[in-house]
Amino acid sequence: MAYTVREFRCEDLFRFNLINLDELTETYDTRFYMQYLSTWPDLCEVVEHPDGTLMAYMLGKVEGEGEEWHGHVTAVTVAPEFRRLGLAAQLMRNLEARTDEVGGFFVDLYVRCSNKPAIAMYEALGYSVYRRVVGYYGGGEDAFDMRKAMRADVHKKSVVPLGRDVQAWEVY
Repeated sequence: MAYTVREFRCEDLFRFNLINLDELTETYDTRFYMQYLSTWPDLCEVVEHPDGTLMAYMLGKVEGEGEEWHGHVTAVTVAPEFRRLGLAAQLMRNLEARTDEVGGFFVDLYVRCSNKPAIAMYEALGYSVYRRVVGYYGGGEDAFDMRKAMRADVHKKSVVPLGRDVQAWEVY
């Protein structure tokens, strides 16, 4: 299937509702999206069908200091009719490549513990559970903090499981 991966633009906020109509997708307020688009424009991407339909998007950022300098996947989601085409995996690889370029030690993300298809995809991409975050999502659902070491983490210290659960307030 033909498609284009490009930077997420402000006007895409008016066109991405069909992607967000998924119970497992977090929807944020416009200010939140705008902060990402203005601060990390090269880490926010959309996948666009030749007819102009948005198929998927990712919001990413880099943050931290020292060995905690890392890429973070804030959101990656694919419209239901375009799932199983490898779009999310491609967006993940793009963020990983950019994280490697800036010397990040790892890429991390949070995923609902109940989202088995996403967890399986992340594991297939080389991510592992670093810790469980109790009550991370609205409604009290727990999240897995999953990580993948990048080249800068030669000894893979960033992905050694924490060995205990943490509370949501500890990660905000």
